[in-house]
Amino acid sequence: MTTTPTLPNPTDLWQATLQWQPTDNLQPRFEQLYGAIVAINQTLNLTRITSPEDFWEKHLWDSLQGVAPWLSDPALATQPLTVVDIGTGGGFPGLPLALAFPHWTVTLMDATRKKIAALQQVSAQLSLDNVHFLAERAEQVGHQPVLRESFDLALLRAVGSTNTCAEYALPLTRLGGQAILYRGQWSAQEEDSLIAILPRLGGQLREVRAVTTPITQGVRHNVIIDKTSRTPDKFPRLPGIPAKSPLV
Repeated sequence: MTTTPTLPNPTDLWQATLQWQPTDNLQPRFEQLYGAIVAINQTLNLTRITSPEDFWEKHLWDSLQGVAPWLSDPALATQPLTVVDIGTGGGFPGLPLALAFPHWTVTLMDATRKKIAALQQVSAQLSLDNVHFLAERAEQVGHQPVLRESFDLALLRAVGSTNTCAEYALPLTRLGGQAILYRGQWSAQEEDSLIAILPRLGGQLREVRAVTTPITQGVRHNVIIDKTSRTPDKFPRLPGIPAKSPLV
């Protein structure tokens, strides 16, 4: 029987980059998450990132940096939010957020049923009762009356083009809520293109926040969109169209 390596807990890097660090109770929970993901990954490819240092930086840290304002502000940290992780894949950023914010309700959405089934196993192992699951496409969920415009935060990480992600996210985001798109590189052209289409979806660009990964010094950007008006009923378009023909 193989033993999962110990996950790093560089409190200095947590503090320096996010003005936050895991509590003594939370760090073992991160260890449990790492162990559960690595174990399931032996039979189902949830992630290619499995070494302890890479997992810490590219999954844990990267998931949490997207919601850094909630981590560092005690007033925000206590708010009970409803969050949807669209195209969650291996459970990121949703699962780390569910651990760090136990009073948040986090819905993991992915069209691949095997991945959702695996994430249900992981959540059961961790006794996470604040995580829900949807094995459906964002284009379909966005038209379900119970879920449409119901989430405080809609998160997308490595899901598609920026404009495609906006079309997935804003129909699910409530008025006054936010969509946060986790991106790598970012360009003025992408920003101009996004700004041009957001009014059609009921959104407005709040900011693009640049961050640097603490170990490998990689570049990340968080694209933060405010939901300012109702999304017209025609969005999102039929399954596959937002990805094949992004709004321009």
